[in-house]
Amino acid sequence: MAFEQRLAEIGYQEGKNFIFDFVQAASLEAWEAGYRELAAHKVDIIVASGNEIALKSALAAADGLPIVMIAIDYDPLARGYVSSLARPSGNVTGVFLRQIELVVKRLQVVKDGFPDMQTATVFWDRISADQWEAARDASGKLGLRLAGIELQEQPYDYERAFAEAPPDYRQNLFVMISPFLFRDRARLADFALRNRIVSTFAFREFVEAGGLLSYGPSITGMFRRAAEYVDRIARGAKPAELPIEQPTKFEFIVNLKTARAIGVDIPTSILLRADEVIE
Repeated sequence: MAFEQRLAEIGYQEGKNFIFDFVQAASLEAWEAGYRELAAHKVDIIVASGNEIALKSALAAADGLPIVMIAIDYDPLARGYVSSLARPSGNVTGVFLRQIELVVKRLQVVKDGFPDMQTATVFWDRISADQWEAARDASGKLGLRLAGIELQEQPYDYERAFAEAPPDYRQNLFVMISPFLFRDRARLADFALRNRIVSTFAFREFVEAGGLLSYGPSITGMFRRAAEYVDRIARGAKPAELPIEQPTKFEFIVNLKTARAIGVDIPTSILLRADEVIE
């Protein structure tokens, strides 16, 4: 795990000078109970990663403990969790990805590369609803018609969900990001590969699993940076004194092996723009 690796690099050893306590939430409803379990273990710092429910649950359980957030699926400033990015105030700081704006950029990047693309299916769930709304609102200006399919019951049935899209929307797939969709990255990549779909994702991990395209920041880098926030707080810094940071580098990753497998020719414009091409 990138978070633990970075802590090790800067001098932390599990069981010697720190203990990393991890709770996995199987559902949205389990998040708050998980953070209360962590708080009951008398931890010194809480890490709230991913979605808004994680931070909201951490705040409910923290009782003033420092919180390092890795805000991927929501805007903590717009939602009122921090007063500013430069001086967050309170007990919350960390890293923040403007995922909503990035959704539109991702659509634009892929549309630029495949100008003949006119329709696509979008997979989204409760956590990524804001992302779907942003994609839907921007689609007209980009010359795209999108069929949004909400994924509801766990585990998500991607075959059945895709069958709900109109037939002429099934050549292209955009997947919004949430903890559950990220968890299913191998399943999603395999699904797209088997059905010969042009698939676009938020993070390189999906493309490494066999997806076709991704455009976004390094999520590994975000977790590594969060570890450095934990270190600074452990050394005495207050969360309110640590500005919230945002990723500044975005990667466009292409999987040529997948392209060949599904019979898609990747335009030269995409290959030239790609930061990495997986052969």
